[in-house]
Amino acid sequence: MSKLLWEPSEERVKSTNMYQFIRYVNERYGMSISSYDELYRWSINEIPLFWEAVWNYSGVIFSKPYEFIIDEASKLPGAKWFEGARLNFAENLLRYRDDRVALSFKGEAASTVSITNAELYDQVARLACSLRNIGIKPGDRIAGFMPNMIETVVAMLAATSIGATWSSCSPDFGSGGLLDRFGQIGPQVLFTANGYSYGGKKFDSLSLIGGIAKELPTVEHIIVVPYTDSKPDISGVPKGVLYDDFLSRGEVPELVFEQLPANHPVYIMYSSGTTGAPKCIVHEAAGTLVQHLKELKLHTDLKREDTIFYYTTCGWMMWNWLVSSLALGVRVLLYDGSPFHRNPDVLWRLAQDEKVSVFGTSAKYLSGIEKAGVKPGKAFDLSPLRAVLSTGSPLSIESFEYVYRDIKSDIVLSSISGGTDIISCFMLGNPIGPVYAGELQCRGLGMKVEAYDQDGNPVIGKKGELVCTAAAPSMPVGFWNDSEGRKYRSAYFESYPGVWAHGDHIEITMHGGVIIHGRSDATLNPGGVRIGTAEIYRQVETIPEILDSLVIGQDWENDVRVILFVKLRQGCELDEELLKRIKSTIRQNTTPRHVPAKIIAVADIPYTLSGKKVELAVRNIIHGKDVENRFALANPEVLDQYNSLKELDS
Repeated sequence: MSKLLWEPSEERVKSTNMYQFIRYVNERYGMSISSYDELYRWSINEIPLFWEAVWNYSGVIFSKPYEFIIDEASKLPGAKWFEGARLNFAENLLRYRDDRVALSFKGEAASTVSITNAELYDQVARLACSLRNIGIKPGDRIAGFMPNMIETVVAMLAATSIGATWSSCSPDFGSGGLLDRFGQIGPQVLFTANGYSYGGKKFDSLSLIGGIAKELPTVEHIIVVPYTDSKPDISGVPKGVLYDDFLSRGEVPELVFEQLPANHPVYIMYSSGTTGAPKCIVHEAAGTLVQHLKELKLHTDLKREDTIFYYTTCGWMMWNWLVSSLALGVRVLLYDGSPFHRNPDVLWRLAQDEKVSVFGTSAKYLSGIEKAGVKPGKAFDLSPLRAVLSTGSPLSIESFEYVYRDIKSDIVLSSISGGTDIISCFMLGNPIGPVYAGELQCRGLGMKVEAYDQDGNPVIGKKGELVCTAAAPSMPVGFWNDSEGRKYRSAYFESYPGVWAHGDHIEITMHGGVIIHGRSDATLNPGGVRIGTAEIYRQVETIPEILDSLVIGQDWENDVRVILFVKLRQGCELDEELLKRIKSTIRQNTTPRHVPAKIIAVADIPYTLSGKKVELAVRNIIHGKDVENRFALANPEVLDQYNSLKELDS
């Protein structure tokens, strides 16, 4: 049984949006729901009614109502959502025009700047007018190669107000990664900053953009936002124009929100692309909006007085998720730079200074600051903080305990998980429920998530494949340039026809929580026993000498043996004593089958640009296979150290 770490008081429960939503459902539909579990069961058994309730409760703005919520919930893929509705995504995010702060931005070496809801609306109106003047129309693609800054949000909102489709990458992508993505979708306009900052260093973006502009023939205009230089030289950027020169002048023009079908593409996202060209995942406006409103209002419990922060880049779906918070009238705090610049507690100082109430980050970051000895709760005034969110990889039991011990004891810690594939979550937080160490609190409302065993049967309390057995509104419209849907079906529906298989290895606990055991495609099978890599990471992370690790399975003598790579803290050696301690820790807290056959010290661990460990690429390398797309990695150079390791020959 997992350790109970926190549960909300009755007073706190009654103050939540989730509690109010239960009352709303009971009154409107004649129900007598009294708990989250009962609400969840209703939401997956009455899918049309549930999403109708979310649509109405969250106040979706539309010009024409839907004819029906969904044609057939069991239709996977291909279910039609909110058929007949006409609406605009940006209009829903820009519903507030008052003098409350909408966006605040903090760069590494700069003071925080803010704009109000009214100022944001006016900036979007000017930029949308300029885009219309150059011929942008519904269905066009607009790309962003931008830091996580205010102008990026303005550009996305201006694009989607017209009905153009927004797609973005973070500025640390190389030319290959950029072309692999934008080259497939053919954008008409590209927004870029002149550069970005990270770790106290400034990096130039214009030379890269100038060099690849000829490889993107569809791009007719490149809009350059000054950031690291107030007056950048754009002479080397073909079709380039400075942001301020591009904006319309004079009186603020009317902001026209193009009214579009519910399934109109709003975003194109990208898979990590570590095993081939990235898949271009197309997401519809209404489904994305309604799913985000559900997750932000109900599961995250956002209210108008909140300030939400998430450490993310514009190349990760958490940016899209974060920006949707504008629809709830909250203040959204943006940050560009290293989370460890000058001091490992820099983000917690920011949280104190900006009075953050919801703080989002990655499991890797929480593990990193714990190892660095950061104790935010003692160093800073975090009295407004009431929720910490974590995603990107499974959060270890030790990190759960660290948050409640050294950050704040009276908060809801929501480990959440979903993905770019659905631009949202399958499992996430529950503000009216308890938090157990090592568990995600719940399956998301309306998400019919199950764990399938090897025979395709749903299991509770046992490990299985994460599947979704009913349609959800944020499932993709499809993939770009996949008109017959073959790539889309192959990606999610081949394992179990008519069922979404996500690729995660999970366990649904007896009290409704979820434990993630790692990617199922990276599942280890020594002796035919399935082992999730996350089970090993949880133990390795407790060893102070180890900064990071990576686990793969090596084919060996007609079986699979477990290989553990470790990145050691400076000054530490992988001697016999440490080897024994690593093996002993894993054995005592898991099983003997989890103990690695080989433990090898490496200089670094490879990660994707969105911060996920690249297990499959390393597995391919040690088996003599090519890694097709190194551009998808944040640090591709580290892969070379995994070639021809003598330790793996015996």
